[in-house]
Amino acid sequence: MTATLHQPSALRSVQTRSKPAQAHPKKVIAIGDSLVYGYGDTEGGGWVERLRLGWMNPEQPGPIFYNLGVRGDGVVQVAKRLEREFCDRGELRHRTPDILVLSVGINDSARVGRSAGRSKGRPVTDIETFAQTLDELLARSRQLCPVFFVGMIPVNEAAMPYANILHFTRSQQAQYRDMTCRLCDAHDVPYLDLLEQWTRESDEWIGDRLCSDGIHPNFLGYRNILASIQSWTPFMSAIQ
Repeated sequence: MTATLHQPSALRSVQTRSKPAQAHPKKVIAIGDSLVYGYGDTEGGGWVERLRLGWMNPEQPGPIFYNLGVRGDGVVQVAKRLEREFCDRGELRHRTPDILVLSVGINDSARVGRSAGRSKGRPVTDIETFAQTLDELLARSRQLCPVFFVGMIPVNEAAMPYANILHFTRSQQAQYRDMTCRLCDAHDVPYLDLLEQWTRESDEWIGDRLCSDGIHPNFLGYRNILASIQSWTPFMSAIQ
């Protein structure tokens, strides 16, 4: 028969008291389009995944990341799934997430048409609908937890149209970016302007960091996005 060893209750209580209290790691939700999903990054799976991998060691716990990016999503689709997906990511002691990252807008900025050209064709989301929906999305998001917004990157116009029907231009991107910046400022949401950062560089520099479709970053592009996010002090301070 194997003997069962029992510790004295006094010793057990001392050992229990000696364990330092551990704070729960921050839970970070990133919700948006293919830039959140990481499409095009065959090396690291996108900027969210690259960040997540930095805190996968149980001996050095850090924030928990949930990638809720869906390719092709615009502001309307993200708004529809926001609260359901937010509430489903609170597994630790039934706590809701601590940080929400939004990243959406490039799909809304496109125009649809077989021969739409650069400035013609039907907008996927007209600017008025985009502004109204984003305004409501930011207001609802701010009621849930602190919110951060990661902006879009510039497209390669020479590679258009995408899928033979979607036309993206930098001028239209800038229009939707400017609206997003104004609304983020109104709702006190920090905004990371990747479009402005990237367009400081040459077209060759940008092209080297995009996939052949002219829209999605490749692994070099996601490396740059990750570096920008890691240098974004408000966000990095919030997730620690």
